Amino acid sequence: MADSFDFSPGAQVPLSGGAGQTAATQALASVAYRDSPLADISKADSESAASEIKKPKLSLFEPNLGEAFARAVQVRMLGGGRKALIPSFGIEPQIVVEHCLSATRVRKQRDAKLTAVMVLFGLLFLPGVLLWLGSFQLKKMLAKSEGKGVSALGGVLLAALAGVALFFMIKLPFDGFWPIYVRAMIVLPVVGWWWAKQICETTAVAMRSAWSGLLDGGGVAAKIPEAVPQDPNHTSAETLRQNLAKVSAEQRSNVVFYAGPKGILGMGTRWGSWQLAEELRPAQEGTEIHPFRSWDVIRVIHDRLRLLERSPLHTGGFQQPPSVRHWIVVPVGEKAKAVSHPDGTDVESYQVRGHEIERICNEQQFGSGNRHYLGVQFVLWDGQLVITLMITVTVLHETLRIEVTGHALGPVNSLFTAGPSPRTKTVSKVVKFWETKTHNLPLIHPGEVVRLAARAPLTWFPPLLDFLGGKLTLPEPFGLRHVWADKPWRHRFMADDALRAATPVLRTVHSAAMSVLRENGVDTERFDNRSLALSGVIQSVEPKKADEYNA
Repeated sequence: MADSFDFSPGAQVPLSGGAGQTAATQALASVAYRDSPLADISKADSESAASEIKKPKLSLFEPNLGEAFARAVQVRMLGGGRKALIPSFGIEPQIVVEHCLSATRVRKQRDAKLTAVMVLFGLLFLPGVLLWLGSFQLKKMLAKSEGKGVSALGGVLLAALAGVALFFMIKLPFDGFWPIYVRAMIVLPVVGWWWAKQICETTAVAMRSAWSGLLDGGGVAAKIPEAVPQDPNHTSAETLRQNLAKVSAEQRSNVVFYAGPKGILGMGTRWGSWQLAEELRPAQEGTEIHPFRSWDVIRVIHDRLRLLERSPLHTGGFQQPPSVRHWIVVPVGEKAKAVSHPDGTDVESYQVRGHEIERICNEQQFGSGNRHYLGVQFVLWDGQLVITLMITVTVLHETLRIEVTGHALGPVNSLFTAGPSPRTKTVSKVVKFWETKTHNLPLIHPGEVVRLAARAPLTWFPPLLDFLGGKLTLPEPFGLRHVWADKPWRHRFMADDALRAATPVLRTVHSAAMSVLRENGVDTERFDNRSLALSGVIQSVEPKKADEYNA
């Protein structure tokens, strides 16, 4: 099914677009450039999905947040044999993946230089390098211990090693090869460290510039020339380009997954539900109702909803027209770890064809199977708020039921919108000791240089680096947006927007349905009364946990 997607035209890397979806997209993309601790990702996990951090065998090889995030996203979304993705409403996932590739490319360029430094100063003077690396590893292990005394011991041991090395260098004779080699073994790794520090500092400045540029909306471009084939035999680039196109194709799918109390994955939990259900009776006694189907009602509702942005008053209203789409909702278990898209002749490029949508709408209304919903989706606050109202029409025996449910997906966690902060140190002045002054520190501290230099040669063997340094495992079923989304109800204006959108949608749905009923000779008196009652109820609408039934 997915392999039938048409990837033409040729070698193109899609550009970021999607007006109104930039803030959330760039906030998630900025994570790929960050140098924060990996443990920070746990603060952003939602209640229903949590990332898993595999602990390192050697903490010296442990990745930071940007390294682990970029690696995990690339493997999950571009890797061979990957599982189906959950749609990421409010963002463009391909742009996030492209920035992960771009950040990885910058790190590989840095690691190539660091590897050259390690070969020059490491292989030739391996005993000294191992001695220094062992000291830094011991310092990191002691630094994680509880108590200031134990954590400070690492620094004392490192200083003691430097003192012992200096003592032996002075006491050694100055003639012969081995005394000179021992001195070089102690000194030259420090020279290599200083050189590596300059390389790391330059890259850190560039990465932080991209980080802050994305959050400021500066339009930082993702540079991934490896995704553009240079000739017909450049298979790796062509494969990468096709995998990126698959991410976008899957994002455009009209299939979503319902996971019980978790709601529709990617849309958020169901916070409100309104039903209009009445008996179908002919408008005049002695006559019969003209035959019609659920699809006939849905089609008219669809056409009316597309006119929502029109208003008799020029007061702003829906400044961004909502997206009105037909959805196929696939039920999955609450604790399902994977989902799969429907396949077969009725599916093309992850999208269920129109005739199959119509069949499901008319026939699959009771019992097992997929269900049809008509969705009205508002993407607001630069992609930080996604409001979705789902409409379904069912006819069982002589009863017509029209149901409208509200779903809301809140902003991405504040962790992703936090910009880089400079490394500073505040000290007291020498003379005016009651006053303080702040010094700007280098972005890369000594221990970080050692960590990056130790990891550099292993970046060409990612599985080995994952084994030694640990890795980030993303929650399943995975979608870039919903696993790190907060609830919108803590933001007053976002909550107001979600509640306000329900009223015009509900009334438009009812108005469209009534017109179909009248045209087909149905008595609408009871439907009108019920619709008026719902209009009164929705005046005081408030969010509830509609997917959690109290037995």
